[in-house]
Amino acid sequence: MDKIAENKSFKQSLGLFDSTMLVVGSMIGSGIFIVSADIARNVGSPFYVLLTWLITGVITIVAALSYGELAAMMPKAGGQYVYLKEAYNPMVGFLYGWTLFMVIQTGTIAAVAVAFAKFTGVLVPALSEKNILLEISWFKLSAAQLLAIASLILLTFINFRGIKNGKIMQLSFTITKIVALAGLIIIGFIVATSKSFWALNFADMWSASTTVTDANGVATIHQISGMAIVAAVGVAMVGSVFSSDAWNNVTFIAGEIKNPKRNIPLSLFWGVLIVTILYIVANLAYLCLLPLKGSPEGADVISRGIQFATSDRVGVAAAFRIFGDSAAIVMAVLIMISTFGCNNGLILSGARVYYAMANDGLFFKRVAKMNKFAVPGVALVFQCIWASILCLSGKYGDLLDYVVFAVLLFYILTILGIFLLRKKRPDAERPYKAFGYPVVPVLYIIFALAMCIDLLINKPNFTWPGLIIVVIGLPVYFLMKRGNEMNSQ
Repeated sequence: MDKIAENKSFKQSLGLFDSTMLVVGSMIGSGIFIVSADIARNVGSPFYVLLTWLITGVITIVAALSYGELAAMMPKAGGQYVYLKEAYNPMVGFLYGWTLFMVIQTGTIAAVAVAFAKFTGVLVPALSEKNILLEISWFKLSAAQLLAIASLILLTFINFRGIKNGKIMQLSFTITKIVALAGLIIIGFIVATSKSFWALNFADMWSASTTVTDANGVATIHQISGMAIVAAVGVAMVGSVFSSDAWNNVTFIAGEIKNPKRNIPLSLFWGVLIVTILYIVANLAYLCLLPLKGSPEGADVISRGIQFATSDRVGVAAAFRIFGDSAAIVMAVLIMISTFGCNNGLILSGARVYYAMANDGLFFKRVAKMNKFAVPGVALVFQCIWASILCLSGKYGDLLDYVVFAVLLFYILTILGIFLLRKKRPDAERPYKAFGYPVVPVLYIIFALAMCIDLLINKPNFTWPGLIIVVIGLPVYFLMKRGNEMNSQ
């Protein structure tokens, strides 16, 4: 049986529409319904809230258009890992794959799974994070954590049984959540025509502030201007970048996409564009339905505003203005659909990177095996186990911060790789070339680098651990390499 499994190859089963839905589905999770609260606290102005989302959308589209050149040039399973390995060397490729496995992919999967469980707890209180099942010293195990892990096991099992199952799951959930989110936005605008907060929110659109809440829940507002606004927007973008991440996952499954040289660049562009539009319009709806500023002591959704929506659930607060007391149920169902579909795409694609690494001798040998359903089954299981361990932390915000810094670091290296490969392989086939080269990719590198520096200065407790995880990968790389050399002797 092992011999048969090893000889299996990927099946090219995904067309342009499937690939685009994978991009959209992997990007839209729970972030759009939650992170606007933190953004509002950081910048304190409707204008800067929208600007934060707009900048995020623009740089994400720029990055996607730049990746299109690499995707068309090297349409292989593993995507970004392959690009970094070819542009630099196997060590840089490994450090990306290592960080992807340790925190970027699995951390995102865990964070989305925890969000899925939290909103399921709204419908079924017995499954909420408040239902503690086990407590030993500092460690607490809640029903929500168990549910998050169970959802990962289920999705891993579905994808273990073939790309067709993963494809059906992805299309079903992505189409459902696009329709549901668009419907919510449209209804929100209709309702807001008679009770809009638009005029109030934009009465002083240029005045920015940062709101800090102490351990006792007392909020202090600090007016900011000049470079302080730039720094605040940079910190605020942690949430919007996280919510817009995972667009590159489609490159991981290049071996299963029909006509990948054409369809991957197109799916990257259309997928990111669709999500960017949805996110900006959703925030416009929030600003029509709710006041931006509020108080943590507020008794209702109006007095708490976007800034202090209960548990940062801005989507629930906006839905309350539309559906009344049924809002919590409506939004819980929508976010459950959104996060479950999001994790399906992340789980499906991430395992292909570890498979590619194992084929290069840079991951455990067994991970390079394909199962009888022509998918990297062992890689899927490894991913599920580590993501489940991360779920036990239960700290969505911490995982978010770790992920964003590491993601930006490797995005910078990958887009810089376009310049290196143009020099190293000037005659290589490039069916698609990076938009606006060299100016646009350079602007992205500068902007992303500035954001990394901003995060290191303003959120050191979360960003330095991300950098440390990358560095720890160095000795692991040499151990893997030495082990591979010994096995080949």
